[in-house]
Amino acid sequence: MKEIVSFKIKDNLAYDIPAAVVVFLVALPLCLGIALASGAPLFSGLVAGVVGGIVAGIFGGSQVSVSGPAAGLATIVFASIQELGTFQIFLGAVVVAGLIQILFGFLRAGTIGHFFPASVIKGMLAAIGLILILKQIPHAFGYDADFEGDESFIQPDGRTTFSELLHSFEFISAGPLIIAVTSLIILIVLDRPGIRARRWASIVPAPLLVVIMGIAFNLFFQKFIPGLKIEDSHLVQLPGFDHISDLGGMITFPDFSQFGNLDFYRIAITIALVASLESLLSIEACDKLDPFKRITPLNSELKAQGLANLTSGLLGGLPVTAVIVRSSANIHAGARTKLSAILHGVILCGVVVSVPGLLQLIPLASLAAILIMVGYKLTNLKLYRQIFAHGWDQFIPFVVTTIAILFSDILVGIGIGILVSIFFVLKSNFQSTVILVNLGNRYLLKFTKDASFLHKSSLRKAFERIPEGSSLVIDMSKSQFMDFDILETIDDFVESAPSKKIEVELKKSNNDADNSYSRKKSGTNNKHNVKKILKVTEVTP
Repeated sequence: MKEIVSFKIKDNLAYDIPAAVVVFLVALPLCLGIALASGAPLFSGLVAGVVGGIVAGIFGGSQVSVSGPAAGLATIVFASIQELGTFQIFLGAVVVAGLIQILFGFLRAGTIGHFFPASVIKGMLAAIGLILILKQIPHAFGYDADFEGDESFIQPDGRTTFSELLHSFEFISAGPLIIAVTSLIILIVLDRPGIRARRWASIVPAPLLVVIMGIAFNLFFQKFIPGLKIEDSHLVQLPGFDHISDLGGMITFPDFSQFGNLDFYRIAITIALVASLESLLSIEACDKLDPFKRITPLNSELKAQGLANLTSGLLGGLPVTAVIVRSSANIHAGARTKLSAILHGVILCGVVVSVPGLLQLIPLASLAAILIMVGYKLTNLKLYRQIFAHGWDQFIPFVVTTIAILFSDILVGIGIGILVSIFFVLKSNFQSTVILVNLGNRYLLKFTKDASFLHKSSLRKAFERIPEGSSLVIDMSKSQFMDFDILETIDDFVESAPSKKIEVELKKSNNDADNSYSRKKSGTNNKHNVKKILKVTEVTP
């Protein structure tokens, strides 16, 4: 008998609290890295992380997704700040973008998310997993030229994902490498089912143990093996914020002085559109990963994302979206309700405010190992085998999406994947709508569903296969609608059939004698009858 699971928050604290700690550790470097890449104050990334976790978590409909600053918006943010002139004016645009997203929610624009093919969403997950692994290996080596959280193939430093990886082999540092390898071993061992089921393993999350171990290793290196000491540049950096008294000077408020500037609104609309699309993609992916297969109300989620962006802009934070990296870490850490996302924001706020010095002891190599493990779970071989078992019409869009995202970015890759999926849908539709079978010189051409001009080519090819001197039944009884192109193609064939000594019978309904027609030779009266029969088939839904 299947176990009944309660989703009340109080019944899932044992799952959600450890998951919140894991997401906090994953989110911290990403918030800082994305802020750095956006040309914004580092503190704005932390604000977005806190607001995304708490506000989107409380008001959103998803139980397992986590929101925060997104790498996909970094380039847009950087260009927008430059165009508007100041970060404060940009924050005003973020506030307006939030209002637009709330409007999207009321207009029920979230239903767009239901039109993303499953193969494309799974391809996105696999691609993000590969990107995480490839991008974090240099950080595990102690080489930090690229910012944490970058997902683009072409990096800000001019290198690509692969050239950066190869280049990093020239800058391997022994200290970070030892910590990264040890961390990965710990994560792999503690993830084994037999160990994961033990009570102590659920109390102390493996990523937290890895971070504590990384700090301890570096302190040991400093005291006893100076040659392995990790440089400060390879530790978590919170410049300008060493004590709670510094907090007031780091909060930036929006400037609405450009409220009459059309560029101000153009940027706000761009942020709203891209943030909404990325959120919908991430939510759909989270629903696929959710072990309990809950379905998120997308319109409610858009409103929550808009409210989060409104709040983030007012408090000096970057734009917020639902983010698949943090969300997948949350799901794989065992989260069951939205409490984990909310708590991760509370922890992030509390630790940054109270003990920022402790955070600056964390080696990036430890965090790189955690993200590599998250990436592996997103792109493991089991996923590829499952998609392959579903057939080529699922596997090819999946692989194309994965490769396209890997060599571009999420939105471009998703667009390419959707186009490939549409091709396979059309191909399948062509093959199944018009069926031609025969027994000797007797042929049956059957329409299995409604037909449009897209099926004209398949219909003409079927007619070309009818030999001279045969008989043909055209069965349209399963079609409620046929557009003019299909009816005209049938009519043209019926007109030319006598010259090839082909006898044609058209059927709209198997039980209706008035909707059948037998034609042996051409004639004026027959032509009139055919037109009459074809008109009967034009029945709209």
